[in-house]
Amino acid sequence: MSYIEFITQQHTSTKRDYLGRVLAHDKAECAEVAKKWDQEYWDGERQFGYGGYKYDGRWRLVAEAMTEHYGLKPGDRILDVGCGKAFLLYEFTQVIPGINVAGIDVSEYAVNNSKGEVQHNLKVASATNLPFDDDEFDFVYSINTLHNLKINDLFQSLNEINRVTRSEKSHITIESYRNEKEKVNLLYWQLTCESFFRPEEWEWVFDTAGYKGDYGYIFFE
Repeated sequence: MSYIEFITQQHTSTKRDYLGRVLAHDKAECAEVAKKWDQEYWDGERQFGYGGYKYDGRWRLVAEAMTEHYGLKPGDRILDVGCGKAFLLYEFTQVIPGINVAGIDVSEYAVNNSKGEVQHNLKVASATNLPFDDDEFDFVYSINTLHNLKINDLFQSLNEINRVTRSEKSHITIESYRNEKEKVNLLYWQLTCESFFRPEEWEWVFDTAGYKGDYGYIFFE
């Protein structure tokens, strides 16, 4: 299990008004809307989530970096746990022609409005109960998803990722904080988080759950 960072560039390219997030609108009401994972979260107003989540090619660099690091090749099977609109899965098909991709997300709206080229490979499902066989995938990843689970579901999802991964090739990226400023910024900005942990606490969770893959963090500096 190793710390590996893949998405810092994508995360830091977005400018965030942390105080505006809590002052301009009733953040509790916005969070309730966001947690329905419906149109408002993905393509509604910014206070409810993404403010319009459109394909723009930014995930290509992540697919290239993961492909190189994990030695992915044509014929391999990869799974995205919490795939959203599956933009990253689509990039894998472009970077590795012949790769087999699959994705799950709890949002029916996201799956129905996903990248058309890979939509037939997606399922509406929960990270706590992956609808796949043991050892079915060569690589499994989950980006900005597992921190949305409560602690009991978090442990179950880690067990599920271990179960469906053929080897120890898996990667999880979650939101975290290293100091009080980052903690406040995270609390101001997030709408859907249930698990708020420092890196050392996340690593305790991984160790306790027996998670065998890699991990990375995003911080709200």
